Amino acid sequence: MERVFVGLGAVAGLTAVALGAFAAHGLKGKLPPDLFDVFEVGARYHMYHALALLAVAWATTRWPGGATTAAGWFFVAGIVLFSGSLYALAVTGIRPLGAITPLGGVCFLVGWSLLVWAVWR
Repeated sequence: MERVFVGLGAVAGLTAVALGAFAAHGLKGKLPPDLFDVFEVGARYHMYHALALLAVAWATTRWPGGATTAAGWFFVAGIVLFSGSLYALAVTGIRPLGAITPLGGVCFLVGWSLLVWAVWR
Protein backbone atom coordinates (compact mmCIF):
# COMPACT_ATOMS: atom_id res chain seq x y z
CA MET A 1 0.00 0.00 0.00
CA GLU A 2 2.93 2.32 0.53
CA ARG A 3 3.62 2.46 -3.20
CA VAL A 4 -0.07 2.98 -4.01
CA PHE A 5 -0.42 5.94 -1.68
CA VAL A 6 2.89 7.53 -2.73
CA GLY A 7 1.71 7.26 -6.34
CA LEU A 8 -1.74 8.65 -5.56
CA GLY A 9 -0.22 11.44 -3.47
CA ALA A 10 2.17 12.36 -6.26
CA VAL A 11 -0.60 12.38 -8.87
CA ALA A 12 -2.81 14.42 -6.53
CA GLY A 13 0.02 16.90 -5.92
CA LEU A 14 0.69 17.19 -9.64
CA THR A 15 -2.97 17.82 -10.45
CA ALA A 16 -3.35 20.29 -7.57
CA VAL A 17 -0.43 22.36 -8.87
CA ALA A 18 -1.67 22.12 -12.47
CA LEU A 19 -5.20 23.16 -11.54
CA GLY A 20 -3.92 25.96 -9.31
CA ALA A 21 -1.79 27.28 -12.16
CA PHE A 22 -4.72 26.94 -14.56
CA ALA A 23 -6.84 29.01 -12.19
CA ALA A 24 -4.18 31.67 -11.67
CA HIS A 25 -3.37 32.07 -15.36
CA GLY A 26 -6.49 30.91 -17.17
CA LEU A 27 -9.44 31.68 -14.94
CA LYS A 28 -8.47 34.87 -13.12
CA GLY A 29 -10.55 37.66 -14.58
CA LYS A 30 -12.82 35.18 -16.35
CA LEU A 31 -14.61 33.99 -13.23
CA PRO A 32 -16.44 36.20 -10.79
CA PRO A 33 -14.28 36.73 -7.68
CA ASP A 34 -16.51 34.54 -5.48
CA LEU A 35 -16.23 31.58 -7.88
CA PHE A 36 -12.50 32.13 -8.30
CA ASP A 37 -12.18 31.90 -4.51
CA VAL A 38 -14.20 28.66 -4.55
CA PHE A 39 -11.76 27.19 -7.08
CA GLU A 40 -8.79 28.26 -4.95
CA VAL A 41 -10.26 26.57 -1.85
CA GLY A 42 -10.61 23.37 -3.87
CA ALA A 43 -6.99 23.57 -4.99
CA ARG A 44 -5.75 24.31 -1.46
CA TYR A 45 -7.52 21.33 0.10
CA HIS A 46 -6.50 19.18 -2.87
CA MET A 47 -2.83 19.93 -2.11
CA TYR A 48 -3.22 19.49 1.64
CA HIS A 49 -4.61 16.03 1.07
CA ALA A 50 -2.04 15.15 -1.59
CA LEU A 51 0.49 15.65 1.21
CA ALA A 52 -1.74 13.68 3.57
CA LEU A 53 -1.61 10.75 1.13
CA LEU A 54 2.20 10.84 1.31
CA ALA A 55 1.91 10.78 5.10
CA VAL A 56 -0.43 7.79 4.85
CA ALA A 57 2.12 6.02 2.65
CA TRP A 58 4.72 6.49 5.36
CA ALA A 59 2.23 5.53 8.08
CA THR A 60 1.54 2.20 6.36
CA THR A 61 5.17 1.27 7.01
CA ARG A 62 4.95 2.15 10.71
CA TRP A 63 1.37 1.24 11.55
CA PRO A 64 0.13 -1.17 8.90
CA GLY A 65 -3.48 -2.20 9.01
CA GLY A 66 -6.96 -1.52 7.87
CA ALA A 67 -7.35 1.86 9.55
CA THR A 68 -4.26 3.31 7.87
CA THR A 69 -5.29 2.02 4.46
CA ALA A 70 -8.87 3.21 4.91
CA ALA A 71 -7.57 6.67 5.88
CA GLY A 72 -5.79 6.90 2.55
CA TRP A 73 -8.86 5.89 0.59
CA PHE A 74 -11.00 8.39 2.49
CA PHE A 75 -8.49 11.11 1.57
CA VAL A 76 -8.75 10.10 -2.09
CA ALA A 77 -12.54 10.18 -1.91
CA GLY A 78 -12.39 13.55 -0.17
CA ILE A 79 -10.21 15.04 -2.91
CA VAL A 80 -12.60 13.81 -5.59
CA LEU A 81 -15.78 14.90 -3.79
CA PHE A 82 -14.66 18.07 -2.01
CA SER A 83 -12.18 19.57 -4.45
CA GLY A 84 -13.87 18.11 -7.52
CA SER A 85 -17.24 19.58 -6.61
CA LEU A 86 -15.67 22.98 -5.93
CA TYR A 87 -13.84 22.92 -9.27
CA ALA A 88 -17.05 21.98 -11.08
CA LEU A 89 -19.06 24.62 -9.21
CA ALA A 90 -16.53 27.34 -9.97
CA VAL A 91 -16.24 26.55 -13.66
CA THR A 92 -19.93 25.89 -14.37
CA GLY A 93 -21.58 28.20 -11.84
CA ILE A 94 -24.08 25.43 -11.05
CA ARG A 95 -24.65 26.12 -7.35
CA PRO A 96 -26.31 22.76 -6.47
CA LEU A 97 -22.90 21.12 -7.04
CA GLY A 98 -21.97 22.69 -3.72
CA ALA A 99 -24.22 20.12 -2.04
CA ILE A 100 -21.58 17.47 -2.80
CA THR A 101 -18.79 19.39 -1.09
CA PRO A 102 -19.74 18.51 2.52
CA LEU A 103 -19.58 14.80 1.65
CA GLY A 104 -15.96 15.31 0.67
CA GLY A 105 -15.36 17.23 3.89
CA VAL A 106 -16.76 14.31 5.87
CA CYS A 107 -14.41 11.99 3.97
CA PHE A 108 -11.48 14.19 5.00
CA LEU A 109 -12.60 14.12 8.64
CA VAL A 110 -13.04 10.35 8.59
CA GLY A 111 -9.62 9.96 6.97
CA TRP A 112 -7.93 12.04 9.65
CA SER A 113 -9.83 10.23 12.40
CA LEU A 114 -8.77 6.85 11.02
CA LEU A 115 -5.17 8.00 10.84
CA VAL A 116 -5.30 9.07 14.49
CA TRP A 117 -6.85 5.71 15.36
CA ALA A 118 -4.16 3.80 13.43
CA VAL A 119 -1.38 5.62 15.25
CA TRP A 120 -2.82 5.42 18.75
CA ARG A 121 -4.27 1.90 18.77
